[in-house]
Amino acid sequence: MSKNVLISGASIAGPALAYWLGRYGFEPTVVELAPALRGGGQAVDFRGETHLTVLERMGVLGRLRGIQTGGSPIRFVDAHDRQLLHLPADFAGGDVEVLRGDLAQALYEHSLPHTEYLFGDSITSLTETATGVQVSFRHSAPREFDLVIGADGLHSNVRRLAFGPEETFVRHLGYYAATWQLPNYLGLGRGSVGYNAPGRLASVGGDHRDATKAGAFFVFAAPRLSYDRHDPEQQKASIAQAFAGLGWEVPRLLDSLRNAPEMYFDSISRADLDTWSKGRIGLVGDAACGATIGGMGTGTGVVAAYVLAGELALANGDHRTAFTRYENRLRSYALGCQKGGDRTGKFLAPATATGLRIRNSLLSRQSLLNWMLKKGQEVSTIALPDYRAELGQLSR
Repeated sequence: MSKNVLISGASIAGPALAYWLGRYGFEPTVVELAPALRGGGQAVDFRGETHLTVLERMGVLGRLRGIQTGGSPIRFVDAHDRQLLHLPADFAGGDVEVLRGDLAQALYEHSLPHTEYLFGDSITSLTETATGVQVSFRHSAPREFDLVIGADGLHSNVRRLAFGPEETFVRHLGYYAATWQLPNYLGLGRGSVGYNAPGRLASVGGDHRDATKAGAFFVFAAPRLSYDRHDPEQQKASIAQAFAGLGWEVPRLLDSLRNAPEMYFDSISRADLDTWSKGRIGLVGDAACGATIGGMGTGTGVVAAYVLAGELALANGDHRTAFTRYENRLRSYALGCQKGGDRTGKFLAPATATGLRIRNSLLSRQSLLNWMLKKGQEVSTIALPDYRAELGQLSR
């Protein structure tokens, strides 16, 4: 039985997978490049019966309901702050919405009794042998694991080492997104307000916990940019250039960006792979089928972790059987969810003034909003096995 499993990534899918593996008698180790869990971050949501069922079976649904944000309504306004469109909290927030950092903390603590965590480290090489995978680390001593799973996001290090360069699998969808924190000088409460120009969105919302803070969220259309992912000043310059000359609150928001201690910046992209595993190395969550925004990636990652761990347990650690069943069960579901990310940039920042008017007009119709919410529920639903019950039957 393959019991000793290395997981790369301690954000969402990684700790979720570690929790289930630990419950089934495996010995998971999670390696994370950051020196500690990342706090804060944008709100993420779960929607539909499938997401909620997995969270309930994990035993974290009650905790997440206790720390949920209550949803994030958004108002779109013109340059004079006149409302053009209002989207209610349940449109963006689903059934349960929490801050990404709060979710990561909950999953980490839930997995901790059965999981070894290596923070401030990363994998530098993977060599598969007949009995396992030899792993070298940036700081830790080399070790051998029975299996290695990449749960390290759209820019997966495991995928790069085992499957090939990122550009082979990650496709740019024509937009970039950025977030950062700033003082709540507008006195905003729950929710956010956004201003559009063709191909651009500048929005800001009140912090869910600290009324003195706010968070900016910018989206802009651009071909693939050449920039250093580890150089925030270069990224800030790209944002400033894209939004130069716009009115509303944009100049003040850009001023706050100059002194922002932390910022998230990335392309809106998606990952597409023919297979999610290679020998003893597998991928889960965004590393396998990610979409930067709008592809229900958080919910899909938690569901995928549940299925992968369950199939490994049912197969008694036989990775060939488990990886095949895992992918056969989830691929169509995950790709269906992922498609939503293809439309995110165009929805948030339509490329033309005509496109903006059409979006605002259509989404002002309650019947269309209801239909879109219903379709989102349908896409995020899949029949899942009760692995604990099946494993209990096998042990009798």
